[in-house]
Amino acid sequence: MTNTNGNLLDVRDLRTYFYTEDGEVKAVDGISFQLQRGETLGIVGESGSGKSVTNLSIIRLIPEPPGRIVAGKVMFDGVDILSLQESEVRKIRGRRIAMIFQDPMTSLNPFMKISRQMMEVTQLHLGHSKNEAYEHAIKMLETVGIPEARARVDNYPHEFSGGMRQRVMIAMALSCEPELLIADEPTTALDVTIQAQILELIKKLKQVTGTSVILITHDLGVVAGMTDHLIVMYAGKVFEQASTAELFARPGNPYTQGLMRSVPDPLKEQGELYQIPGLPPDVAHLPPGCPFAPRCQRAEELCTREFPPFVQLTAEHFSLCHFAQAVYEESAAQP
Repeated sequence: MTNTNGNLLDVRDLRTYFYTEDGEVKAVDGISFQLQRGETLGIVGESGSGKSVTNLSIIRLIPEPPGRIVAGKVMFDGVDILSLQESEVRKIRGRRIAMIFQDPMTSLNPFMKISRQMMEVTQLHLGHSKNEAYEHAIKMLETVGIPEARARVDNYPHEFSGGMRQRVMIAMALSCEPELLIADEPTTALDVTIQAQILELIKKLKQVTGTSVILITHDLGVVAGMTDHLIVMYAGKVFEQASTAELFARPGNPYTQGLMRSVPDPLKEQGELYQIPGLPPDVAHLPPGCPFAPRCQRAEELCTREFPPFVQLTAEHFSLCHFAQAVYEESAAQP
C-alpha cells in the first residue's frame, strides 16, 4: 500500500508511557503531526519534553519494560508501523527510516572498525557482497566529507574526532538512501564551528537525496534555517505547531516565547541571557491545569485549574494555551 496524499509520515494521537516505581510517566501524551515527502520538521523543547521518546516510538525502539506505546498510529507511507510484526519493522528501520543519535561514541561499537560497522548496514538491507559493501562505505565517507576516506575506513571510532564520528554516523544513516532521516540532537556534544558544519552537511545531503528529515533539538536557533515546520513540545504534549517562518514571526504560546528569548541574538548587545524561570515538571506528577502554568509569567487562576485547549490560530498554526489568541495578536503587533 502506497500513500498518495503527499504525507510520508502521519502520527496520530501517539501515547508512550513508562511504568516506574514513582508511578505512570506519560512521556508522550497524545502527539499528532504530519511530514510530507522532502520536508524537514523540527521538534524543539527542553530536556524531558518528550522529543526523543516520540521519535524512538516511531521506529519502535522503546524499551519494554518499563516503556510501552499504549495508543496511537504511526502511518509511514500508508502503513501503520505500530501494527507490524517486529521482523517487518526491522526491514524498515535502517533501510527506509534511519536515525542519527546524540552521541556517536555511544552509538558506534568501540571494538569494531568503522568499515565493518558500515558494511553490516548495506549487507543486511541492500544485499551487498563484502567487496560491494566495503566500496560503498568508502564512497559514503567521501560523501560526508571525511578526508582520505579509503585510508581511514578501517580505523576505530576512537581514532576520529567528535565531529568526524558524527559524520560517520550520518554516512551510516544515509547508506541505504532512506526516505526519512531522524536526527536526534546531532550537534549537542560538538563545538559551535563543527555544529554549523554538521547542520550544513545534513541540509546539503537532504537537497541532493530528497530525504525527509525530522530534526530534534532543544535550541530554536538550530532549526531557524533548517526546517519547514516546527513542533514545540513540553511535558509530553505539543504546545505549539506552525510553519517555521510563522512561528518565529508570530509565536502563539508563552512557552515558545520563552524559548525564543533564551536564544542569544548576535545583532543585539547582549546583557544577561534570559532563562525560563523554574524547572521542567516531573511528568509522573504533573500539576492540575496547564503543566507550564507554574513557570508562566502570564498564568492566571484558570491556568492552574483547567487544562488548556489546542487553539487554531491560522490554517496551520496551533497553540495549547488558554490565551493563545491574545499571545498571537501581541506577537503580530510587535515590530
